[in-house]
Amino acid sequence: MRKPGVLVISHGSRESSWVQLVDDAVGQLPLRGELPVAASFLEIVEGRLIQDGIDDLERQGVTDILVIPLFVSSGSTHVNEIAYALGVIDGPAIDTDLEPFRIRANILYGEPIDNDPDVARMVWDKVKTESKNPGEEVLILVGHGSSHDGFRERWEEGLSRLAESARAIGGLAAADYALLRPDNVRAKVEYWQKERGMQVIAAPLFLSDGYFTRTVIPQRLDGLNYRYSGEALLPHPLLTHWMERQIRSWLARDADASL
Repeated sequence: MRKPGVLVISHGSRESSWVQLVDDAVGQLPLRGELPVAASFLEIVEGRLIQDGIDDLERQGVTDILVIPLFVSSGSTHVNEIAYALGVIDGPAIDTDLEPFRIRANILYGEPIDNDPDVARMVWDKVKTESKNPGEEVLILVGHGSSHDGFRERWEEGLSRLAESARAIGGLAAADYALLRPDNVRAKVEYWQKERGMQVIAAPLFLSDGYFTRTVIPQRLDGLNYRYSGEALLPHPLLTHWMERQIRSWLARDADASL
């Protein structure tokens, strides 16, 4: 008999508050009472790594696992290497130290965050207090990015679309994106300020607050005139809703296939 379960995978952090925010978002899933759900981490969080999550679900009799890669972009190399280690793809697109996992269950690999209406609303909710005169403002969405060809382009496409969606919600004049890798954050802000005469609202696209949101981005923009809430996506109830939609869609397809 088939038994579905869900494995949510995010990066992990040495900051317990980072881990707790992910746990809180997963813990609020309404479906937790209906099927097993585990939250695991790619690294750092000992006892709760990906293999631990797989083992936990399989001990509960789960035969089919939906894996939700809780990363903000399909351009993340981690999304690719995890897919390889789960046996979803034959080989990684980059070198990885991640070894194939021990898995008996069937795996369906879900989607990272990328551009989504729920996520666009989350981005806007985090920065809307910084907007004073929408007709003269540009939203610049700042992401981690990647130096690898192919991955960088996915970062650019996802951030471009997401920034435009958030801009439309807030009614701002313009939207753009910038990446920490390769670094064009300062150049983008200077362009919109000096050449376009716009007030910049910078928004970090990171899952949870940490070193990049609190230190790296402000350092890259030191001395410039811009507005910055510094707030990452979590906490926000819509991230739970985003996961729930993905799970319900999977369960519905699975039910249709069994008819």
